[in-house]
Amino acid sequence: MVNYEFKLPDIGEGVVEGEIVTWHVAIGSVVKEDDALVDVMTDKATVTIPSPINGIVSSLSGEIGDMVAVGTTLIGFNTDSSEENIEDSKNQDVSEPVATPEPVATPEPVATPEPVATPEPVATPEPVAVSNNNTQKKILASPAVRRRARENRINLSIVNGTGPAGRIRQSDIDAYLAADGATADNQINPVKKKREDVTEIKVVGLRRKIAEQMVISKRTIPHFSYFEEIDVTELEKLRQSLNATRDDTQPKLTYLPFIMLALSKIMPQHPECNARYDDQANVVSRFGGLHIGIATQTERGLYVPVVKHVEAMDIWKAASEMQRVSGSARNGTASLDELSGSTFTITSLGRDGGLGATPIINHPEVAILGVHNAREMPVVRDGNIVIRRIMNVSSSFDHRVVDGADGAALIQNLKRMLETPALIFI
Repeated sequence: MVNYEFKLPDIGEGVVEGEIVTWHVAIGSVVKEDDALVDVMTDKATVTIPSPINGIVSSLSGEIGDMVAVGTTLIGFNTDSSEENIEDSKNQDVSEPVATPEPVATPEPVATPEPVATPEPVATPEPVAVSNNNTQKKILASPAVRRRARENRINLSIVNGTGPAGRIRQSDIDAYLAADGATADNQINPVKKKREDVTEIKVVGLRRKIAEQMVISKRTIPHFSYFEEIDVTELEKLRQSLNATRDDTQPKLTYLPFIMLALSKIMPQHPECNARYDDQANVVSRFGGLHIGIATQTERGLYVPVVKHVEAMDIWKAASEMQRVSGSARNGTASLDELSGSTFTITSLGRDGGLGATPIINHPEVAILGVHNAREMPVVRDGNIVIRRIMNVSSSFDHRVVDGADGAALIQNLKRMLETPALIFI
């Protein structure tokens, strides 16, 4: 019986619907006030909605991946049960509505198993001792079983024998083959087998949001990409020097805070790149403040937390704030404000950075910078081959509002700053 309907509440300003990503209850679940009911995603924030009452769940509406509007009934509660009944129900398996148990039926007599047929007489082999991982294991098996094992390239030492004293039977060989045998390192000359299995995964939650955003970006934005090599040898020396002298309150510096500060230094010369394009209204909004989105890979998917007003930060503040918002994204505590408002995005592949990529612009922004792994390489300087630390960068721009020369100029200016890092602080 449903005597209380729980409806999707207003979970944020301007939010009219959300996607069900996780149910924390099932029909029959006993719920206390403030227990988690359901996770609902809107934009890139997931909200866990608590129960407003005590009760037993009698109905659920919606499956994972469904979009539900604010005000839609999600859960029906039975609140008629007394507190004692609810407490008693907690000890039951209540994946289905609680019902009065049926009288226990008297079990029928257990049939006596038929006698096991006596196997045909075979020559009893002597136990064979084999060495397996420096231990001795006696293999008991008939000649017929051994012959079949040889024909199927099976190592009998890793077959589980179910006969007396662990004797391996034909049925044990059947079970082994039915399970596709052991792993390659346990099998003699393993035979590779075709795999026909298919796993279907419903695209819901953040993964669906990412997919939608990527489609919008690629469908509506004509990308052009630009690649460059940057000699960060001097920057690496500065980075190591600052890390060696930092105090306990200061974070360890990576390349990204230097890149962030360099961008804040040069972006006033390239206002067309620090912008957002409303292609419905045909309006480009250029921003005086630099709000950098940091593409962050998490266990739940890709998030882009935002470091706001980088132009007002020093190197330590930029590093601290970047670590803070990235950490919030990874542990799932980032707020909507921390995940919105970026005007330019950096994506870094770190140690797996490769040589180049074509990063997809974070719509409705107009530019993105991809940072790759820095590595030592032989380069020619003044006619001599020397070892320098080189970092590749990849960038993409919205060609509707950023001309190729303007995008290239931004990257060349960034290259100049990073190759002479003192310029970042002057």
